[in-house]
Amino acid sequence: MSAVRASEDVEFDSEVPLLIIGAGAAGLCAALAAHETGIEPLLIERDAVPSGSTALSAGLIPAAGTRFQREHGIADSPKLFADDIAHKAHGEADARLVRMVAERAGPTVEWLADTCAMPFEVITDFNYPGHSAHRMHGLPSRTGAELIDRLRAAVEARDIPILTNRACETLFADEDGFVEGVEINASGAGETIGCGALVLASSGYGGNAELVRRHIPEMADALYFGHPGNRGDALLWGEALGARTLHLAAYQGHGSVATPHNVLITWAVVTEGGFQVNRDGRRFSNEARGYSEAAADVLRQPDAIAFDIFDARIADVARQFEDFRNAEKAGALIVADTLEALARRIGVAADALCAEFAQIELGKPDRFGRIVEQRLAPPYCAVKVTGALFHTQGGLAIDTHARVLRQNGRPLPNLFAAGGAAVGVSGAQASGYLSGNGLLTATVLGRIAGTGAAKL
Repeated sequence: MSAVRASEDVEFDSEVPLLIIGAGAAGLCAALAAHETGIEPLLIERDAVPSGSTALSAGLIPAAGTRFQREHGIADSPKLFADDIAHKAHGEADARLVRMVAERAGPTVEWLADTCAMPFEVITDFNYPGHSAHRMHGLPSRTGAELIDRLRAAVEARDIPILTNRACETLFADEDGFVEGVEINASGAGETIGCGALVLASSGYGGNAELVRRHIPEMADALYFGHPGNRGDALLWGEALGARTLHLAAYQGHGSVATPHNVLITWAVVTEGGFQVNRDGRRFSNEARGYSEAAADVLRQPDAIAFDIFDARIADVARQFEDFRNAEKAGALIVADTLEALARRIGVAADALCAEFAQIELGKPDRFGRIVEQRLAPPYCAVKVTGALFHTQGGLAIDTHARVLRQNGRPLPNLFAAGGAAVGVSGAQASGYLSGNGLLTATVLGRIAGTGAAKL
């Protein structure tokens, strides 16, 4: 139960200067940033081992103007990055927030590389839809699990305490909205902790079926591919404190999760020249728009099923991602020497699949408006996929210092939010999600929230 109670007459069992709820990428970055200022934060984590939505992602952080890009001769700038974010979000995202995260992303990636010994590499094999330059920074395994492990190791190396297996249920606040402390549960025993400032880094509400049905009805019955702990606690606490909320219908979906294996298939299989067909062997959308909006497109198909169609060249590119290698080991990848044979193996009409393939003219817009530059060649590959909800992008309204805002636009006294707890930069709908927006705001806003909260 996510409740806010009056702090009057509450005697706390312990006191800390800064409390952070959630030890995903946002919370861990907040803790590291606060520690740099000389303040020792305390992290509260629901799970036995911090993981969150970060561990389920590909661990890619978009950033512009980094030394890693310069090593490859990549021309990029924060302004170009901000323009890409704004364009993808249809101009619906807060322009000041967009500019700020675009400007701070590069320094944040380099900060993580230097303080957490993260060997970032820029992905140059392919580019994600909507990005004008190669700016996705990933770790060798291309997994969020490696990112969260390195963040956790950096926090532990600094002796920053993390209370795991603790579910925070109640905030205590005064009449002005100043959060005095929290109550956490451990094996049924309540414990109260007072704080000088609070950072909400407990992600969004994708794991709360009631909230998803209320705010994102089109994804109410979709596979949820995020962390089950994303119950919307931050949203409910913020609303109880009178905070403003924004873009609650926005989310990051994905139209390429291998089924029944439940393994993410990188969208590179599409961006490099692949396409999707339904059970009838027919294409149904412009796959180049992005993987987030593709989720709903796939879910509208018969049995909510589609097939990624690509070739061996693209499969080699995709194998740099551990998830794809795992899917291949699990038997999700189907290979055939001809399109007819591939159609038989996946159970779609061969004439329809071949007709879709024949209609693709290189360099010319197809009937959906997509332009393909390289034709597929045998052997051909396919993966059976479905659409999924990854995480929500709407949340508590914040300023550029990650302070949670009231309905009147003024900040609450000592409350900060980052990651999925805060509104993102994807605008009001799924099609506004630019690849990497989730980890972008988790890391950048986490760092900003930690520094700002420490100053209080």
